[in-house]
Amino acid sequence: MYVIVKIIVSAIIIGIVTEISRRFPSYGGIIAALPLVSLLSIIWLYVQGEENTTLSKFALGVLCGFPATAVLLIIVYLALKKSVPLFISIGLGIGGWMIILFVQDIIIKNVRTYFFN
Repeated sequence: MYVIVKIIVSAIIIGIVTEISRRFPSYGGIIAALPLVSLLSIIWLYVQGEENTTLSKFALGVLCGFPATAVLLIIVYLALKKSVPLFISIGLGIGGWMIILFVQDIIIKNVRTYFFN
């Protein structure tokens, strides 16, 4: 039952953002850029009784994913602006996202090894 409530509430929020985006693309983009999924996830984790340390680690994980997500959105924006079809634009964005996450992971591992060992 609890899972159904989470799905329904989350779907309603996504539906509202989609409708706003359809009518007002710029405002919809700004609202979509809000960390809605992150905040919903933190709220659901909290309601399920997760400790603050878990919530904190989750928030840090989201923060670490931000640079790659920014790259994905930049690539999709630029590709669409150049009239690249949507799904190819998204594919290119996901490819850039994966590369940035891979590079970021290597950098973090090297920084940890260099500074903390």
